[in-house]
Amino acid sequence: MADFQLQDKVSTGASRRRFDPWLAGAAIFFVAAAALSAAPALKAGPTTLAGLLLLLGVAGVAVLGLVAIKGSNAASAANDVDQAEGFIEALSEPAALAAPDGRLLAANPAWRVLMGDQRRLPNGSAGAGLFAALVQARKGEMAEGSLSAGGSDHVAKVSRLAGGRLLIRLAPVVAARPVAETLAPAPVVEQAAASQTNSLDAFAGASPFGAALLEGLEPFKSRILETNPAMTAMTGAKAGVVFGDLIDAASRADAETRLNEGKAGPFEVRLARDATRIVHLYLYRAEGRLVAYMIDVSEQKQIELQLAQAQKMQAIGQLAGGVAHDFNNLLTAIQLRLDELLHRHPVGDPSYEGLNEIRQTGVRAADLVRKLLAFSRKQTVQREVLDLGELISEFEVLLRRLLREDVKLITDYGRDLPQVRADKSQLETAVMNLAVNARDAVRAAKGGGIVRIRTARLTRDEAIGLGFPAAEGDTAFIEVSDDGPGIPPDVMGKIFDPFFTTKPVGEGTGLGLATVYGIVKQSDGWIHVHSRPGEGAAFRIFLPIYDAPAGVIAAQRAAAAEPAKSRAARDLSGAGRILFVEDEDAVRSVAARLLRARGYEVLEAADGEEALVIAEENAGTIDLLISDVIMPGIDGPTLLKKARGYLGTAPVMFISGYAEAEFSDLLEGETGVTFLPKPIDIKTLAERVKQQLQAA
Repeated sequence: MADFQLQDKVSTGASRRRFDPWLAGAAIFFVAAAALSAAPALKAGPTTLAGLLLLLGVAGVAVLGLVAIKGSNAASAANDVDQAEGFIEALSEPAALAAPDGRLLAANPAWRVLMGDQRRLPNGSAGAGLFAALVQARKGEMAEGSLSAGGSDHVAKVSRLAGGRLLIRLAPVVAARPVAETLAPAPVVEQAAASQTNSLDAFAGASPFGAALLEGLEPFKSRILETNPAMTAMTGAKAGVVFGDLIDAASRADAETRLNEGKAGPFEVRLARDATRIVHLYLYRAEGRLVAYMIDVSEQKQIELQLAQAQKMQAIGQLAGGVAHDFNNLLTAIQLRLDELLHRHPVGDPSYEGLNEIRQTGVRAADLVRKLLAFSRKQTVQREVLDLGELISEFEVLLRRLLREDVKLITDYGRDLPQVRADKSQLETAVMNLAVNARDAVRAAKGGGIVRIRTARLTRDEAIGLGFPAAEGDTAFIEVSDDGPGIPPDVMGKIFDPFFTTKPVGEGTGLGLATVYGIVKQSDGWIHVHSRPGEGAAFRIFLPIYDAPAGVIAAQRAAAAEPAKSRAARDLSGAGRILFVEDEDAVRSVAARLLRARGYEVLEAADGEEALVIAEENAGTIDLLISDVIMPGIDGPTLLKKARGYLGTAPVMFISGYAEAEFSDLLEGETGVTFLPKPIDIKTLAERVKQQLQAA
């Protein structure tokens, strides 16, 4: 390697400038040893021949030691330079070794081809961008600057070596171009044809995402020259295949349209091999050819869809819950008025039959409201500990009657079935709705079929594999499946929406699956649907396992073993002062009138503010507070907290169309509080009022 004939001077200069503390210490020790050794000869006097010879010998040794130290220093500096020269000689990019003052100490062939035989780093405009990098590198930091040479700009990376020398490496500056420019028409390809690449680089070949090198600039019509392993595993691609054949036809057409419009991507496409897999397609030009990158975003899209579905269901649930709450108030007023009219027109009266039909219609309307509340997760629940196997086993008899003779019911009970804590009637309703839907699907498609109900205890990994991504441990599992036609993909996102149905008009309300969704969510569970056209559908319910303490289980068994006590006839009359708070005038006035007819004194309030004034005026004399929960102004729980000082230990009964869980956290620390869900009838209300007053 040529070295500008500077090595001797460099070595000498470097040795002068470098300060090695080890070599300096050795020189000091040599001088000290010589002086101490000469001490006896000096003491005896120079006239003594032996002393004189010893003195001369010690002086010679000292001189030889200093010469050796100096030679070692020079050899070390020369060795450092040789090592640095060997390092930059091995570099493929232009590289040079420079002194802090800008003198070139050594350079590799690539540097000399680019820069010529200059003995110093370029100054002036060519090296203006390098000055700051040199200053920063002298401080021991890695720095980058710019250097103009050969008619182009280069990035100069400068780093500091031992002895203050600077290593400079050059790389060409590549201007970034947008995808729209990289997909330029044919003339650009012709200009770059001489430098076309025929293989993927090392980075693309080993990347975890798919990469393919295409032969032309029309991505969906070009053939594949090379693919990396990730692309082959994802799409099954191989050399010679048309790249567009790897993509689903519909999404390919959409991507082509966007590409022709000049859109830069990424393009979201589905794979022809599996239309359920979604990938992001990126296109870049590399030396006259196209490189296509594919990143699988199927799981990400699934999570986005689930989040969007959850947000939609929450919004619809809030709307349905609000409608159900207002409708419950109207139904309560209707039922209380009917109770009053039926009391006046008993059995045998000409009006009784008409009034009874109205009552039956009201019951059906109340059932519809309960479904809406179940969907919105605001239905009143009475949770109990249930054995999963026993629940389905007891319910199986009713299901067989519902499915009719042309539909076969198969039950599959897993081993070691867990207990769950849920509302029994709600869970039975959910399973029944799923079974009825499955029955209707197989009967409509082929006049009959199979409905299968499977229960199991799943591990975390099993639950995740079956569609419950948030599983944290063992999970209770209920699956209702059929061998029908399956659910079309364009309908899948709407099946849980209330009032959505694919059945003919008059054959369904569209609330069956909406109710199931609400019941599962209110039970702290998860529901997942697995369906492909022609392969049937499977609705999978995942519920948390309940591990009851031993004492609780023993108490439940003891309570179940006690014989049932005969129930005495109800006496709905009583005495006491009741503060009745309800913002719906029709409900409040009818309920107050019927309670007065049974012997109670009733104080009416249309809102929380009025009730607070009445409670203060009648402090210590109110025996029972009955209040709605949701009211304008002061709501029920807030009213209780403010009026508790006037009520003393009087019991409180809340009535509402919402679930008790919606406001139970607002009653923390309160005692003597009960809940009665709407719609209510006078018998239930009067019975609960008497129970509360007697208990107090």
